Amino acid sequence: MEDSVLTSVILPLSLFIIMLGMGLSLVPDDFRRVVRFPKAFSVGLVNQLILLPILGFLLAVGFGLAPTLAVGLMILAACPGGVTSNLIAHVSRGDTALSITLTAINSAVTVITIPLIVSGSLAYFLGESQPVTLPVLKTIAQIVGITVLPVSIGMLVRNRAEGFATRMEQTVKIASAVLFVVITLGIIAANLDLLKEHFVSLAGVTIALNVLTMAIGFISSRLFGLTLRETITVSIESGIQNGTLAIVIATSILKMGDLALPAGIYSLVMFATGGAMMAWFGTGGRVPDEPREMKSA
Repeated sequence: MEDSVLTSVILPLSLFIIMLGMGLSLVPDDFRRVVRFPKAFSVGLVNQLILLPILGFLLAVGFGLAPTLAVGLMILAACPGGVTSNLIAHVSRGDTALSITLTAINSAVTVITIPLIVSGSLAYFLGESQPVTLPVLKTIAQIVGITVLPVSIGMLVRNRAEGFATRMEQTVKIASAVLFVVITLGIIAANLDLLKEHFVSLAGVTIALNVLTMAIGFISSRLFGLTLRETITVSIESGIQNGTLAIVIATSILKMGDLALPAGIYSLVMFATGGAMMAWFGTGGRVPDEPREMKSA
């Protein structure tokens, strides 16, 4: 994918707006749930921060991906969930509060883990073949600027004008999801030939990453005795990654468009599996069991 105004300006700005919308839906009590309900949160976080990158690495090696595509897959695996995962969890009748909490805290933690995973992936897969290094401190600052900062601004707005934030919450959530879809489709359209060229080599591995992580999230949640609503959320948060952030890191930070290819194809896969989750749990006859009390104070 070539660096352009779309990837270098519009995409990071769109991600900033999307994360700002997430912040409008958050209150301090969302973070206190980590202490009050540690099991569901811990299962979700371990899946996202540890199992997902490990599985991404194993799949990259197992599928014999070209070095740049392998690094691109690792960038995707290092990214947290996003507003899209929150929306899918909500429509699927999962535990929306848990989804928001996992996304918000994971987004903050991955400010540190993304540079470490990506730097290690560059060294392992590219090695001496290409002189690419990740400016860790600059990368941390940029990720903070497009994730943590807008979320913090959104939370501040909610704290100072709760009525406004509450009225805007659902509208902004839907608008953020629509913006994500439009931007993703715009990137795909602008790089259609390149994506077609690599679709066959990347379709299998991106489907495997998405489906396996969602399955791991579901199975691990049931093994630890989580409610069905919590299980749905952990499954979605484990398998639906922030492809927009992955593309921003590849194109705007590393300036290597090829690294964004896995995230571009993954976005198509994510829409399919996310839609299946919403159709199965959101419109199915069985009503999921009620979650433990996790409402905001």
